Amino acid sequence: MNTTATDKPWKRPGRASYVRARMRALRHPPISVFPMPDDVVKEADVPVRMPDGVTLRLNLFRPVHAEGPLPVLLSAHPYGKDAVPKRKRGGRWSVNPQFRIMNQPEPLRISDQTSWEAPDPVWWAQQGYAVINLDTRGGGHSEGRGDLLSDQEADDIAQVIAWAAAQPWSSGRVGMLGVSYLALSQYKVAALQPPALKAICPWEGFTDAYRDFFTPGGVVEDGFARIWLFMTKRVARLNSDFAAERRRHPLRDEWWDAITPDLSKITVPILECTSFSDANLHSVGSMRAFQKVASTERHAYAHRGPKWATFYGEDARRHQLAFFDRHLRGKDVPVLPAVRLEVRDRRDRVVEVRDENEWPLARTEWRALHLGPRGSLSAESPAEPGSVTFGLKTDAAAFEHRFDEDTELTGPMTLRLQVSTSGCGDPRLFVGVEKWADGAPVPFEGSYGYGRDRVAQGRLRLALRELDRGVSDPHQPEHTFRTLEPVRDGERMEVVIPLSPSATLFRAGESLRLLIAGRYLEPRNPWFGHFPTRYRGSRSGKATVEWGVGTGSVLEVPVVPR
Repeated sequence: MNTTATDKPWKRPGRASYVRARMRALRHPPISVFPMPDDVVKEADVPVRMPDGVTLRLNLFRPVHAEGPLPVLLSAHPYGKDAVPKRKRGGRWSVNPQFRIMNQPEPLRISDQTSWEAPDPVWWAQQGYAVINLDTRGGGHSEGRGDLLSDQEADDIAQVIAWAAAQPWSSGRVGMLGVSYLALSQYKVAALQPPALKAICPWEGFTDAYRDFFTPGGVVEDGFARIWLFMTKRVARLNSDFAAERRRHPLRDEWWDAITPDLSKITVPILECTSFSDANLHSVGSMRAFQKVASTERHAYAHRGPKWATFYGEDARRHQLAFFDRHLRGKDVPVLPAVRLEVRDRRDRVVEVRDENEWPLARTEWRALHLGPRGSLSAESPAEPGSVTFGLKTDAAAFEHRFDEDTELTGPMTLRLQVSTSGCGDPRLFVGVEKWADGAPVPFEGSYGYGRDRVAQGRLRLALRELDRGVSDPHQPEHTFRTLEPVRDGERMEVVIPLSPSATLFRAGESLRLLIAGRYLEPRNPWFGHFPTRYRGSRSGKATVEWGVGTGSVLEVPVVPR
C-alpha cells in the first residue's frame, strides 16, 4: 500500500530572492584586487629543462629584503599561470571569468598576481617564502604536450621541485599549495617522494576521478565535467582527449586506475582541506586523502563556507602558514589539530569550531533511522511491512524524522534500500538529506557557489551496485564500478548508497528529510538552480522502496554526543 509522502524537491520556494543575490554577484563579484607592492620581486617565465628536452616555465616571486635562503611554495596547473586580474580603464580590475560563472557569496581580497585557484604569491612572499607558479607541460608558456593527472605530469613537477631546492636563494625545502587541480597535482608527486618535498597542502582536491567527479555512484556527470574538459582543451596542449577516453571507459578499469594516485605512498606531512561544501566534486575524495595517506603528521581543515573566500581568508591562511612554518622553516609552532571541525546549522551560521582527533569521530553513535509508512523515518523498526512507488522522473519519495532535542550529525551517512524498478532498463537513484525548520528547507553552501544546497547527497546507478568488499569500514562503503549487473523489472535488490560527509546541528523541533528520486534533486537553471551540475538520470519508469520488520530500508546517521 502506498502511504508515503512524495515530493518535488527541484521545485523549492525562494527562487526569486536567490536570483537577485546571484545577479548582484554576477555583475559585481565581491573581489577586491591590489597591485603587487615594491617589497615583492617577480621573475617571469623562468625556464626549467626536463630530462627529455622539454622546457617548462614558471613565475618566481620573492621578498625583496630576504634574510638567508627561503623555503619554497610551489603550485602547478594547466590553466595558464599568467591568467591574472588586469586593470581596466578607470582603474577597475577585471578578474578571472570563473569568479562570475561560479557564485561568490562572500568577499575576498587578492593581489594582481593571483592566478585561478592558486595561492596569492604576494601574500606568501611577504611572509618570507619564495613562491613558484608553474605552467605544467603543454600549459601556458611551457613547451610540449601534457596529459591531465598523469605520471608524466607528476615526474615533471618532481623535477621542478629538485630544481627549486638547488637554487642559491632556496633553503632546499619545498612545499605545495593550491585549490582543485592545484591540489590534485600534489598527490602523485608526493607519492614519488622527491627528497626536497617536505609538506603538501591540497586544498579541496578529489582523489579518484571516476568515483568523486566524472562518474560518482556510477552516474555520468556531464555538466561541469564537460565544461572543464572543454576549457582545459582550449587553454592547454594535450596529448590525449580526456572526454573521448572517459566515453571509452564507462567502467572503472585500468585507465582510471592509472590516473588515480596511490595515497598509501604519501608520507610527507599533509594539511588537507576537506570542506563539506563541495560534495559534487572534492568533499568525498579530499576526506579519503586525509584518511588513507601514510603521513604520520596529517591534518584536516573541515569547513562549509564558500571555497575561495575561505581559502584566501584569515583563518585558513593562519592554518596554512603555521603548517608550512613548522615543516619548511622548522619553526617551533604548535602542532595543528588532526581535524579542525566546523559545525553549522545553516548556510550562514557557524555553531562551533573545535578540534578533533580523527575522522569519523571515535565517539560517534551510529543510529539507524528506519523508513516506514506515511513518510516516517524512525529509530523504531516499522510494525508492518510496506512500500512506496514513485515515478523515477516525476517524483521523489520523502521520509522525515523530527528531533526532540538538539542533535549533531557529524560524519558520513549511508542509505541501505530494499528497492525494485519497472519500465526502466538502466535506473539510477539520487538521494538527498535536507534540514527543515519552521516548515521550510534550510539552505547550505554547495559546489560551484550554489547557495541552496542540502545537508548531504549521494547517487547510484543500480547496474553498478556491487560493493567493494575490500573496504573495511562499514560506515564508509564504496562500490567497485567494475562490473555491470543487469537490473530486471520487478527484481528486489538490496542497494547501498553512501552520502557525502557533513557536520550539521539539528535543533529540537527541526527535522531531517530524506529524499529518493530517479533524477538529480536540484534544478539546473543557471540562475536559481545548481548550474552547471548535470547528472544523467533515469529515462523513465518507476521505483518501489520497501520496508519491513527487522530488515528493510534504513538510513544510518552519525550522532555525536554533545
